[in-house]
Amino acid sequence: MPVKVSQIDEKTWEFDEEGVRFFLLVGTEKALLIDSGMMTKNAKELAGERTSLPVFLLNTHGDRDHIGSNGQFASFYMNPAECSNYYRGNHGAGAVVPVWDGDVLDLGGRPLLIIALPGHTPGSIAVLDEKNRRIFTGDPVQDGRIFMFGVQREMHAYRHSLLRLQQFADRFDEIYPSHGTCPVKPELIMELFEASGRILAGDVPGRRMEMFGTPVTAYDTEAATFLCDEVPSLLFTGWGNK
Repeated sequence: MPVKVSQIDEKTWEFDEEGVRFFLLVGTEKALLIDSGMMTKNAKELAGERTSLPVFLLNTHGDRDHIGSNGQFASFYMNPAECSNYYRGNHGAGAVVPVWDGDVLDLGGRPLLIIALPGHTPGSIAVLDEKNRRIFTGDPVQDGRIFMFGVQREMHAYRHSLLRLQQFADRFDEIYPSHGTCPVKPELIMELFEASGRILAGDVPGRRMEMFGTPVTAYDTEAATFLCDEVPSLLFTGWGNK
């Protein structure tokens, strides 16, 4: 599958394989791939065409559309809460180098702050490039389709993560998600919070559909479409639209 490459600035690139994105960030000492694509199997070579520095890999989470080139790396950064999803769910290989909420990865003059975002998956993380006022969020913050079905995904945890991410909103100007429009504005965070609250309150009509052979309920909101297991209004009553 051809990969569309866009240069965001002199040290940042976006790779897009028909709506699945991954990114390359370069510092003065090393470079970091944020995710490795879905069908792409040569992300390391694609990165090497743009920098001569050592290239490391970080996965925002372990879903199969983010780990296509992981086999090129003996190890990679990931939140260990994602290990079940990665190894058992998607048969991943290689060694996890743990990153935890609040850790900083310094590429050399380019510190990257790790922010935990459980909910879409247990170990989802965002990467804050504060020096360049950008944040890379994987799947949880986007205006496309947000997968919230399956045992590993949980809407209430997701909403707590949005509230915590909002605490950092004055430290970035643009959000670079893996799907949907890119980039998007920080205002989307609270738009998603409000939309998910309406879903939990039973105020958004759902429509039945199938995703990968699994029956799901789709909730279309102005912020994004949420794909869920069931009508969740009976599961939680404390959020509302607050």
